[in-house]
Amino acid sequence: MWVAGSSMGLLDDLNQFLEDRLEEFLRNNPHLELQALLEQLREQEKDTIRLIFDLQREEQKLQEDILNVAKEIQLWHGRAAKAKTSGRLDLAQAATNREAELLREGNQRWGQMQGCRERILQTKELQKQIQQRSAEVQVKVKAAQAQREQTQSRESYRSTTSTNSSTQQNPWSEPMGDKSTDPRSTSSDPAQLDAVFEKWEMEMELEDLKRNLGR
Repeated sequence: MWVAGSSMGLLDDLNQFLEDRLEEFLRNNPHLELQALLEQLREQEKDTIRLIFDLQREEQKLQEDILNVAKEIQLWHGRAAKAKTSGRLDLAQAATNREAELLREGNQRWGQMQGCRERILQTKELQKQIQQRSAEVQVKVKAAQAQREQTQSRESYRSTTSTNSSTQQNPWSEPMGDKSTDPRSTSSDPAQLDAVFEKWEMEMELEDLKRNLGR
């Protein structure tokens, strides 16, 4: 069951990696961390595809072995019958013993082939799981990119608006004082409130992704 262990090991490693990476990108830049996570999932899928290919080659080799053993069984069965007919019971017994050995070998190869086919199905299911998780992460990557671009566009717009406002200010007006020190200005500033909500919404999305991938 070496290959089956490899399949389960891949899944265990993937789950552990997802947990570690999700915790990490919650503390850092979500966009960059999601990209790194997506690359790792792609590498996991490549490993799974290689594993499926190796298992299929093993299955083909076992099929060839079974056919060769079947031919040997026919050969020794005929020899046993021929020796018995000719009165050579010693040779007939030896041929029968050889036939029995080949039957046991054929049964062993058949069991190995059935196990190989089961491992192929398990590994294909693992590949499907990885593809599904990659699709989920890709959606989050696109959402993070769109949100980042939207935030940059808003910041650029605010900067331009602020510059235009300062250049158009009446130079003869009396100074109104520094409102930045007013604690009420933070909560009532739409731009700052928008930034707070964007951060909160991103955290909620990342928490949802963490729960989904942890299933």
